[in-house]
Amino acid sequence: MKKTLFFLFLFCSIFTIAQKQIYSSPNLSKQIGTQKTVAILPFTTTITYKKTPKKYDAEANHDQELKMAKNIQSSMYTFLLRKADKYSVSFQDVDQTNILLKKAGIEDQLDGMTKDEIAKILNVDAVISGKFDQIQSRSEAGAIVTTVLFGGLGSKTGSGTLTMTINSGDNGELLWRFMKTMDDTITISTDQLVESMMRKVSRNFPYTK
Repeated sequence: MKKTLFFLFLFCSIFTIAQKQIYSSPNLSKQIGTQKTVAILPFTTTITYKKTPKKYDAEANHDQELKMAKNIQSSMYTFLLRKADKYSVSFQDVDQTNILLKKAGIEDQLDGMTKDEIAKILNVDAVISGKFDQIQSRSEAGAIVTTVLFGGLGSKTGSGTLTMTINSGDNGELLWRFMKTMDDTITISTDQLVESMMRKVSRNFPYTK
């Protein structure tokens, strides 16, 4: 029995590690040592379904993706702001970031620009960006029924892979990258999603003093 539990624990540990990836550039320490201000960009978001819902609306789905992109950006800024004294840099207010992007006419064209070009427009030393790919495997209604029948805080409705990157404002170099795959439940909010990810990031976050 003990051997079975040990191998089960080992398997779960290996599976968890496989779901998290971290990359650090050899130039990371040198670069961040000179940085003072960092901007957080909206996170590119995609929402797909293993089985397309009967009343699927592509336009509404796209609107939801855009909304979540801004929500993740805002939630991450709030998280970092709460712990501002723990970081070696300051983070640009996301409202200011988005206004500057809009004034420059590139709010919807970020994928077509290099990170150093964006950093110069925002007048920052580095940019945090990323993407969130959410795959819905079951309907929220079905998950609620399962929760009511079998109990628990929330039922799994799908999974999401969140990638966070830091690029230099000088030359656009990728300095750091974190990727984590997480289960998605009917109870999780964007704030909870970011909170969960940042707890995993905190020990490896380059700007931590």
